[in-house]
This record gives sequence, structure tokens and C-alpha cells, in this order.
Amino acid sequence: MTVTADPLARRALSVRSRRGNPREHDARLPVAVPFPVAIVASAIAGGMLDLGYPAYGWWPATLVSVTIGLWTLRGRSLPRAFLISLVYGATFYFTHLVWVSRFLGPIPWVALAGLESLLFGAGGVLIALAYRVATTRARHGYRAITPVLVAGVWVLRETLMGSTPYTGFPWARVGFSLAESPLAEAASWVGTTGLSFLTVLVCASVVEALILRRWEPAAAAAVIVVAAIAVPLFPTEQAGMMRVGWVQGNGPSGYFDTRTTGDIMRAQEEATAPLLDREMDLLVWPEGAVDADPLRDVAVAGRLDRLVQGAGAPALVNAATTRGADTFNTSMLWTSAGPQKLHDKANPVPFGEYVPDRWFYEAIAPDLIGLIQREYTPGSNTPLVNVGNVPIGLAICFDVIYDDVIHQSAASGAQMFVFQTNNADFRGTDENLQQLAIARMRAIETGRTAVNVSTTGTSQVIGRDGKVLAQVAVDTTAAKITEVPLRTGTTLAVVLMPWLDWTLSIGTVLALLIMSIRQRRSHADAQEDGWMKL
Repeated sequence: MTVTADPLARRALSVRSRRGNPREHDARLPVAVPFPVAIVASAIAGGMLDLGYPAYGWWPATLVSVTIGLWTLRGRSLPRAFLISLVYGATFYFTHLVWVSRFLGPIPWVALAGLESLLFGAGGVLIALAYRVATTRARHGYRAITPVLVAGVWVLRETLMGSTPYTGFPWARVGFSLAESPLAEAASWVGTTGLSFLTVLVCASVVEALILRRWEPAAAAAVIVVAAIAVPLFPTEQAGMMRVGWVQGNGPSGYFDTRTTGDIMRAQEEATAPLLDREMDLLVWPEGAVDADPLRDVAVAGRLDRLVQGAGAPALVNAATTRGADTFNTSMLWTSAGPQKLHDKANPVPFGEYVPDRWFYEAIAPDLIGLIQREYTPGSNTPLVNVGNVPIGLAICFDVIYDDVIHQSAASGAQMFVFQTNNADFRGTDENLQQLAIARMRAIETGRTAVNVSTTGTSQVIGRDGKVLAQVAVDTTAAKITEVPLRTGTTLAVVLMPWLDWTLSIGTVLALLIMSIRQRRSHADAQEDGWMKL
């Protein structure tokens, strides 16, 4: 090689060497699909993802959607990756969460779906970065772990979106879309987080197989799918039965329903009447079924006393309660001796049950924020009640989507679950069916039967395999008694639940940092070798 004697020419050569040849750099990266094609494909994939969830429940659509979404990000620049993922997120969330606007209007819907879309777009940048770091190191064997890195980044995005801002909104995790799929039972081993990771890992492997035209990634994807389908439910032990009465009163329990105080409770009492001459171990009412504070209202407390006397069993009821200066969304185990155990909702819904930074949002939308008068305080007591010697895990409405609530109940020895909810504000939408799918996944994860009771529907008893054992249709007044199996033993999913999401997330970030540092050092060593040859 000829050495350049001119200092200016040598300096220019050095600058080009540090920057790298753009064409050579692009050649090392995977070839990206044209940007307009990627935008259109991403929009289609985002809409398709909603089909994987109820009311449609076409779970293969989830796999196809995620595969297309990853394909559009492979080899993409970071700004364009954000735009592509933003489009994906917008077409998904504005469709998936349209039920928010049913009674609350367009502003909360646009705010929530818009925020989720932006966060989803930011996650797309990290996925594109993972592709860039891994594929530019192909000659060092890094390409083989590309799908693992991509799946880890996807879990990182789900974890962050499920915890921030405020309490986060872990509603639309990929794993929750698979309740109807043959993959669902794997959640008893790896949880919803692990199921999301495995699903994206399969999709990322398919993308690698198609792009590289190699059979190894496709074979790895096939092995993962077969293993997930073949694995049985994690074994738990039968521990007896409990006769549970559960009542869907179908009262006027929506935020804007016309009613007077006591109307919801009267509807529940009337619906419960046919059960009062039948044997049961526990009576369950849904969230908000008692529309006055029985801890302060003597008359309401007397009605609950008569209820449990007539049922011959304790009643698990729910009401807004005030203790000191704080208001809570409270589930109570009511016995003939009064309330024996309280559990307060751990994660009140932002802009539904309380307004964070109220001063700021009142300046933006004072009329809308003014509708939310009650400010619920987060609870800190254990989501568990004991009926006799049987511990029962609890989750109030949207608390079912938070891993820490489910884990705390399961780790405390719950032998079955009761999920109390009020879906009245979302009648005529997919919200209650989406929530049902989450409840089914929770039953599988914990290996426990779950009684999911709503004010207006739908209500179900869900087996430990996620199958619906009994149900009541939406907008129906009904009361049933079901023999609910009790189980003991801790599934692997429950053991992993507190740390798997953050372990995968932090591990992926550390791997990307290490690979980036090694890539820079290799680039610097290559430059140094070049100068040595000169």
C-alpha cells in the first residue's frame, strides 16, 4: 500500500477511517425494506395484533403481527424505527383501547392510546438498536443470539409500559393474547412475561430464517413452539372443594347511570335471594355492589348482617370506604360478627379513581377532571382473606393485570382466587372480554381456580387450565353456586413472577452495552491495524 506523504491527505484518510465507509457499513447491516412499505406493513400489523385478543381471539394473528413488526425494524435507522413502531402502536392501541371512549369520551381514549403508542415507538428504537448491534457482529457469531436480544427488548418495553408513568398499564402484553392458544398452558411454568418472551423469540427467529434464508432459526422456532405446546400444566395438588355462590346483580352501577344511593345494593340483594335457601361456604358480590360505606353506615351494615345470616355463609363484598382522611376501594369478608378482613385496591386507576397531579390536568381539561371527585388511596394490606382455614386470593378490577398483586396472593398461600370487578362503564365493548382473558391467564399462571364476578357482566368461574367452567352473559341478572376446586402448591410461574421481567430486561440492556463496547473496540483495533500496515 502506498503511504500518503501529504499531511492534509493523511488527515483526511484518518477522518474517513474513523467514520468508516458508509457503503461498507451499510453492507454489513441487513437490507431494510423500503420505508413506505415498512410504514404500511406496520400499520397493518398493528391492526392485526388486536385480532389476537378478545372479542376476536384469533391468536395466530398475534404471531403474524409480531413477525411483520420485527421485519419492518430490521436494518432500520433509529429515527425511522421510532416512526414505524409509532404507527404500529397507534393502529393497535387506538383500536384495542377504543372501549375507553365508550362512556368517558374521546379525550381519555386519545390520551391513553397516544401515550401507549409513543412508549411503544420508543421501544421500537431499542429493537432496531438490538438488530444493529447484533447483525454488525455477525462474523463473531453474534447473529445467533439476535432473536434472544430482540425478545428481551420486547419484554423490557412491556415491563416499562407496565410500571410507568404512575402505576403503568400492563393491559396489552403479548402473553395475554394467547389465552385461547395451545401455548397458554406454558404460562404455568414461565408466566405471562415468559410467554411474551417466547412468543417474540419465535417470531424473531422466523424473521432471521426468512431474511438469511437459513433453516437453523426456523428449526429453533419450531422446537420452542412444540415444547410450549407439549408441556403440561405445572402440577399442583387438590386440597378439597368450596361451594361458592356468586351473583351478578346487573344494577345501575355505571358512572353515569341514573340511580339513587342503595339502588346497586338492592339489585344485588334481589339477585341473591334465590340462593339464600341453598348450602354454600362463601357468597361473592362484585366490585362496588355495596354503594355506601358499611363501616360507617349502620343501616347498610345491618343489611349485610342479614345477608350472611340468610346465606348461612360469610360474604365477600366490596364498597368505597373512608378511614381517617383516606378513601379506599375495599373488599370485605363480612360474617355474622361483621367485617373480619379488609383488602384495599393496591393500584387505583389514574384518571378513573384518582387524578395524579390534579392541578396540572385541571388546567388542561377542567370539566373532565372535575367529574372525578373521589380520590382513592392505594392500599397496602395483603390481597388475601381466610374463609375458615381456606386462604383466598383477591384482585379488585384492574388489579388483576398487576403481577405483584397476583404474586402476593399466591405466595401467601391462596388456594383459589376471587376477582371482583365493575365493567358497567364499558358495556357493549370488548373491555370485559379482554379482562376475562387476563383472568384466565392468571388462573393458569397460579394453578388456581378463579371466580371472576362483575356487576353487569360477564362473570365466570375459571379452571386452573384457563377453561371457563361456568359463566353468566353480559347485562344479565343471575346467581349461581359452583363447586370450586381448591389447590395447594406453588407453580414455577409464581416463583419467577417477581423478578423474571426485570431480569430479562436488565440482562438484555447489559448484553447490548457489552456488545456495543466490544464493537467499538474492534473497530478501533481495525483502525490501528490499518495504520500499522501503513
